Amino acid sequence: MTTTTVYRARKIITLEAGQPEATHVAVREGRILAVGDLERCAAWGPYELDERFADKVLMPGLVEGHCHLKEGSMWEWTYTGWFDRRDPDGQVWPGLRSMDAVVARLAEVSARMDAAGQGAGAPLIAWGFDPIYFGGERMTVEHLDRASTTRPIIIAHANGHLMNVNTAMLRIAEITRDNEVEGVVKFAAGHARAGEPTGELQEPAAMFLVLRKIGNAGLLAPMTEAGVRSFARLACRQGVTTATDLVNKLGEDDVRVLEAALADDAVSIRILPAFQAFHGTHAAQAGAEHVKALMARNTDRLRYGLVKMMLDGSIQGFSARLRWPGHFNGAPNGIWVMAPAQYEADFETYHRAGLLVHTHTNGDEASEAAIDAIGRVLARAPRPDHRHTLQHGQMIDAPLFRRMAALGLAANLFANHLWYWGDQHYEMTMGPDRAMRLDACASALAAGVPLAIHSDAPVTPLGPLFTAWCAVNRVTPKGRVLGEAERLTVPQALHAITLGPAYTLRLDHEIGSIACGKRADFCVLEDDPLTVDPMALKDIRVWGTVLSGRVFEAK
Repeated sequence: MTTTTVYRARKIITLEAGQPEATHVAVREGRILAVGDLERCAAWGPYELDERFADKVLMPGLVEGHCHLKEGSMWEWTYTGWFDRRDPDGQVWPGLRSMDAVVARLAEVSARMDAAGQGAGAPLIAWGFDPIYFGGERMTVEHLDRASTTRPIIIAHANGHLMNVNTAMLRIAEITRDNEVEGVVKFAAGHARAGEPTGELQEPAAMFLVLRKIGNAGLLAPMTEAGVRSFARLACRQGVTTATDLVNKLGEDDVRVLEAALADDAVSIRILPAFQAFHGTHAAQAGAEHVKALMARNTDRLRYGLVKMMLDGSIQGFSARLRWPGHFNGAPNGIWVMAPAQYEADFETYHRAGLLVHTHTNGDEASEAAIDAIGRVLARAPRPDHRHTLQHGQMIDAPLFRRMAALGLAANLFANHLWYWGDQHYEMTMGPDRAMRLDACASALAAGVPLAIHSDAPVTPLGPLFTAWCAVNRVTPKGRVLGEAERLTVPQALHAITLGPAYTLRLDHEIGSIACGKRADFCVLEDDPLTVDPMALKDIRVWGTVLSGRVFEAK
């Protein structure tokens, strides 16, 4: 006879309007059998009562609708970010608050590599760097050559859209003053090296010049099985049971790694990898057929079917596409990662194939271009309940949200920017007026747009409760409140990290709330997010998770 387990909790937050709270939940065959009190759960017949959560709060397993599995393996490289950051093993790495500190850490690592017998040809790869915190100073080869003139150095920016390299790496990549690839930054007239590459490479086309020589650097580097397992440990610590890998070429090696790691019952995560439909190896029609073929191999813990497209770059990297009046500090407009006309043609191919497309748009010009293109595609090829989603969408305003609602588009907004770059957006990139509607969650809901919020880990750390804290409080490190009218309530924010992203992933019939028939996915908390001070939301302690009925304690 199939065993039924009934879990008792101090409180169960269901995210179901018909029964928002409960004390017991019955689980059978990895699914939720009943929710309510013990009597209701016992009505299904014999059961085993599990009291381990008697003093805990259960809510639906948290869903991270925009992140990357590289969060699990970036720590194999050197961290050079501004903020302190905790790795998957729990160690806190201190942030670096000056360009000199970044160079010093790189020089120290290079010296250790020398001492360990790693010759000058072994690359030093670092990540997490962001020059926007350094008063506008940009990193160049003049900085990185102080760390080493012989060892190739690659430092990926926090946003994943830029990297810096030293002279040794420029030489290996054959990047010279004659290179015409868009995104290869060169020293300006008047500089002693005028016309020579600075070592800053913006967006995939320019970064590819390095990645074709050293393929294991940055967000687009291949995933390892160990990295997937590290990601799962980190996700458990943050209460996450379902997450995306929102850029994946899904080649043979990628698929092998994913399927090997996620076939193991000890791995505590469900992953939806999104096929990379920009600068990829497939034309759109071949790409669509590839993804559809992979969907036949779907399991509970590994779901193919997502497609990731991309129009512009990073706001704080000044490679996003902004409408008039452009960047607040006068920087030139950003880069089209994909020409809008090509985006429309390829989007239509994936749309007609019945696939779910998530599109990266940071600047409002890019968001408007995506909405325009999708509107034309839907006019030619209507598809009810398509659930195509704009990812990031940080500068979308109320009129654009209304257009999105009319088209059936969802939004997954990058609420963590409110904390990590809110002051920089106010002061440098978009100015006070537009910064006040940065990641305009309340406007999205008011327009009727299905809403999720995300971390884009490893761009910012994985942690949906922190993301909810950002959307609820909208505070910056300098104490600004960026648009009080755009704040979410705590219940709205909890929806945006559970049912909201589940909807955008077409999984809200399986996950995102605690209801009969759904997967037994729970986030186990020590504190109640509905009763703590909203400013304490980010500090709620996570005991662990339950994934399809399997219990995992965070370690």
